[in-house]
Amino acid sequence: MLTEFARDHVFTIAWFGLMAMVWFGWGQEDPPRQWRWRLGAGSVLGVVLAGAFGYALVTRWGEATALDGRYAWFGVLVLAEVVLAAAGCLVLRGRRQGRWMAWWVAVVVALHFVPLAVLLGDWSLTVLGLLQVIGLLALVPRLRSSDEPTSRWVGPGMGASFLAFAVVSLVIFVARTGSPW
Repeated sequence: MLTEFARDHVFTIAWFGLMAMVWFGWGQEDPPRQWRWRLGAGSVLGVVLAGAFGYALVTRWGEATALDGRYAWFGVLVLAEVVLAAAGCLVLRGRRQGRWMAWWVAVVVALHFVPLAVLLGDWSLTVLGLLQVIGLLALVPRLRSSDEPTSRWVGPGMGASFLAFAVVSLVIFVARTGSPW
């Protein structure tokens, strides 16, 4: 994350650590045997980042944030994301295409980074979202040619992108600010 707000920076590292754990977890729905330990390790690393930077967030909660005066817009964005993801999943379920739910949710999550980047004033979120969308679109031919749940490929890809972004953000934070605590 490339923001001047330390609170937003530690929040993003914590949140992306948590999201890495969630996506690696979803990838454990039906993984190849040799991937299982990697998915578990990714989940553990995500939890460690979420916990460590979640604590840092608590210690910095009174600091300024890019969302000052914009919380309502942030709420609208999150609500729209949840409604769009849920509606798409209901449609997929109704069409008996439930195996595509992970892919659909990932596309919605990735696309929400574009307006979020504008809201937070951080173009690096747009880069993350676009890289995720490109990766998800590249997966479509493989996903169409099998009957596997899309979570098998989407979970590890999204988890890895969130974990990588969190680690790069951590390095940038420490280089700029020093200790998060």
